Amino acid sequence: MASKVFPDAASALEGVLFDGMTIMSGGFGLSGNPENLIPAIKASGAKDLTVISNNCGADGFGLWTLLANGQIRKMISSYVGENKLFEQLYLEGKLELELNPQGTLAERIRAGGAGIPAFYTKTGVGTVVAEGKPVEEFDGELYVRERWLRADLAIVKAWKADPAGNLVYRKTARNFNPNMATAATITIAEVEEVVELGALDPDHIHTPGIFVNRVIQGAHYEKRIEQRTTRPRPEAGEKA
Repeated sequence: MASKVFPDAASALEGVLFDGMTIMSGGFGLSGNPENLIPAIKASGAKDLTVISNNCGADGFGLWTLLANGQIRKMISSYVGENKLFEQLYLEGKLELELNPQGTLAERIRAGGAGIPAFYTKTGVGTVVAEGKPVEEFDGELYVRERWLRADLAIVKAWKADPAGNLVYRKTARNFNPNMATAATITIAEVEEVVELGALDPDHIHTPGIFVNRVIQGAHYEKRIEQRTTRPRPEAGEKA
């Protein structure tokens, strides 16, 4: 079996990127972001991108860098958050935005990987979310029809991989990444560690290698915390 492991992000993306493509980018907030592949996409200069991701990074980090570089034409997301650039570009009409309820976004991606072109959900019925979409009644309740999401490329972040592309995620990084890995023409995974073939317990594999085309071992991970919430330490003699 030929190894799917590439030496770095630039080589893994070679021959894959093109202007106007649709890219799924995994992660939830700043957890589970493909921190090495995103800068390589920026360096490539690929533009007019449609990016499907829960959010769009944070100031100076992650997908924000592609926004700031003018490479993203449209975002399909569920959360703008505190990304001021995201908000500014949208309000100025410089960025297209398709905003989804978070569960709907996840299910649209899952449906894309499962080969289900459309499904019905109660979420969004009677709101702007349902505008222009078919609404039908089932068992006395109204449901809005949502379409699947597919992409030309999925970039995902996992914890470990083997040379066959089998992936294991860790904790919050498992959000969106596994579904996206199944819903693209080409999936490239970056991981913290590449282990030998057979080292991963088959019962613990989250994404089978059949969905993964290329793998890189990331050179560095910041793993930023978007909002750090702490409380002061109690003074001596005070109760915690």
